[in-house]
Amino acid sequence: MSEATLTAPPTATPTPTTTPVTPAERGHRKERLGKVIAAKMTKTIVVQVQRRFPHPQYKKVITAYSKFYAHDEKSEAKVGDLVLIRETRPLSKLKRWRLTQVVEKSAEAPVVV
Repeated sequence: MSEATLTAPPTATPTPTTTPVTPAERGHRKERLGKVIAAKMTKTIVVQVQRRFPHPQYKKVITAYSKFYAHDEKSEAKVGDLVLIRETRPLSKLKRWRLTQVVEKSAEAPVVV
């Protein structure tokens, strides 16, 4: 064996092209429908999501609730609104969800003077 057969010839490495990643390529993101229970923080809402399932042993239907902190860039959601949130990258210690849309606005509370 000669020295030329053991070493591979240098090849040109292709330069990676940066293309924008579409949501379809990013993978499946979870979506939840819930009710806003707090909107006192800046650009953050707290959404309560209801989940109903039968008990594994007794088969009684159980209602479980989960709280999610979601990013609301425009501060458009108010307490009582029905909103759709989507999973996203971690935005802070607790925020892993982003507001997608306000599905239903809550009835305006009367102004107390």
